[in-house]
Amino acid sequence: MSALARALCACVLLAAAALASAADLALTVDLDPSTRRFAATAELISPGPFAFTLHPSLNVEGIGIDGRRGAAARGSRGEWRIDAPKGSKLRIAYGGTLPALESLDHRAVLQNATPMASPKGSFLPGGSGWYPDPGRAFSYSVRLTLPHDQRGVVAGSLIAEHRTSDRYTAAFSFPHPAEGIDLMTGPYSVRERLVQRAGAPPLRLRTYFYPDLDALADGYLDDTARYIALYSDAIGPYPFDGFSIVASPLPTGFGMSTLTYLGAQVLKLPFIRGTSLGHEVLHNWWGNGVRVDYAQGNWSEGLTTFMADYFYKERDSDKAAREMRLSWLRDFAAVPDGRHLALAEFRSRTHGAAAAAGYGKSAMVFLMVRDAIGEEAFGRALRAFYAEHKFRAAGWDDLRAAFERASGRRLVPFFDQWLERRGGPDIAIAEARGRSQTLTLTFTQSAPAYALDVPVEIEGLGRRETRRIHIERARQDVQVDLPFVPERVRLDPELRVWRRLDASELSPILRQWIIARAPRIAIVSNDGGNAARGVAEAFFENRPQVVTLDAAKSSREPLLIAGLHADVDAALARLGLPPRPRELAGRGTAAAWTIHAAAAPIAVLSAQNVEALAATARALPHLGAQSYLVFEGARVIDRGIWPAPGRVVHVVRTPQ
Repeated sequence: MSALARALCACVLLAAAALASAADLALTVDLDPSTRRFAATAELISPGPFAFTLHPSLNVEGIGIDGRRGAAARGSRGEWRIDAPKGSKLRIAYGGTLPALESLDHRAVLQNATPMASPKGSFLPGGSGWYPDPGRAFSYSVRLTLPHDQRGVVAGSLIAEHRTSDRYTAAFSFPHPAEGIDLMTGPYSVRERLVQRAGAPPLRLRTYFYPDLDALADGYLDDTARYIALYSDAIGPYPFDGFSIVASPLPTGFGMSTLTYLGAQVLKLPFIRGTSLGHEVLHNWWGNGVRVDYAQGNWSEGLTTFMADYFYKERDSDKAAREMRLSWLRDFAAVPDGRHLALAEFRSRTHGAAAAAGYGKSAMVFLMVRDAIGEEAFGRALRAFYAEHKFRAAGWDDLRAAFERASGRRLVPFFDQWLERRGGPDIAIAEARGRSQTLTLTFTQSAPAYALDVPVEIEGLGRRETRRIHIERARQDVQVDLPFVPERVRLDPELRVWRRLDASELSPILRQWIIARAPRIAIVSNDGGNAARGVAEAFFENRPQVVTLDAAKSSREPLLIAGLHADVDAALARLGLPPRPRELAGRGTAAAWTIHAAAAPIAVLSAQNVEALAATARALPHLGAQSYLVFEGARVIDRGIWPAPGRVVHVVRTPQ
């Protein structure tokens, strides 16, 4: 090693030492992904007797207490305990051989709590036991050593880094309260851009991409800078000094403070920069800049969905925004009875039913708040909420208080019903009666009733008007005076209220099968049996029951009919079901579609051959919002939702 290299390496060590003295937890990590050998030390101030859990692949190898040798006892459940005086300085040396990186699907990645290592990429999630957790929110520093062809990153500020002919070292600091540390490594090519900020140090933007993704780096850096500027103007100054986009060998989509960890295949998709990237950048305000008080439920996913994914649709067109609201309500309708979550119960997306509440319902609640108090008060409330709670944990009660202060309105009843109750109301216009220019509407809703401001579209004599009508009883008559004679009415045609859709508004979508409580599959081709079972394993969240075609009529649980084209067509005819839709006939190598059926929800998966059937497994679980799909190999070449025009109620004229 040259004198310059030794000097630079010494700078890294000195920077790391300075950080360690200021952090609640200081980690020094040496990882060799090729052998999966992991060695680390952790330094922290003892809270008194200290108990922690490490992943089973890791063992404590040495303990220091105020510079003297100590000991750690291992419990019967694998937990470690150090009896040390409160305020003493603990040094824990530990290590082992990490599990190998597995090929996980997206659901398994969400539920995974295992540190995994591989030369193509290592991922050590914060909750996987790869470091001694202090058991509370904590600041940290990390000094990382890797082979020279690897790069690594954790959330926080990059303080120093250096590469020699055989080693790569980097030091990171996160001085704010954190709930965990995620470590990612890989054979990355790093691209960096510094963005000037008025009155603040430059932002360090980076991509950690595999070489085949490097051509995408400039676009990702451009859009990251644009999103940070957008949300800084809308909410308040960006809370950190950098942001990185890190490629993952897994099908991930995670957002952490200062970075996002996205699957390498996902990064190649042309729409990701216009959708998911902005969502993950915004999490640096919601969820990371202001942390979530999980005791009250996770508000950050819904607010981020509303201000990112939904905002982009609103910016595109009213039609695109309505389609997103409709997708939320369709997903809600697809959740089986008994699996609904209250928003106060939602913590994270572990399955489709949780996502329907924590993302769709939560985003719709923010839409209803904005409709109720106005856009100006809504924005003012969020800016005040951010300024007050930056780098602190906050809950739904804090958000409600911010909206109340900004609007001057009491919102406790509104938030109580939407946060504490599961599901949503069934609302209908049972009757519409007209006398001249006076309209009397009879509303019904499921009990116990919600207090709702329901939009009603009223038409007559070539005129159309929308009124917001307050209802709060299970059956309620409301009189409306109009400047024209009413002829027809529609309930909430723009879908601005969280509710159960009427059957006339609801097209069957594949989500009903994905998250079904007790799904069934009828495999109608002998040649495609193994392929169909593989697709079913990827498609359904719950293990399906394999049934015969004769037994398919015997239950109301969702059924998937799967097989090759000729066998599927024969099965549909045998069951008296509608034939293959004209829109799908003769197209692609495979197709999936839903059927309106009286007895049970029925979907179909039909392919030219066994290979084409198996090729659908990767995409199907991600496309639950669709009614039909057409595949060419593993690629989806067409998708859509069957039309559902909704219910029009005609006004019955009454005598003067």
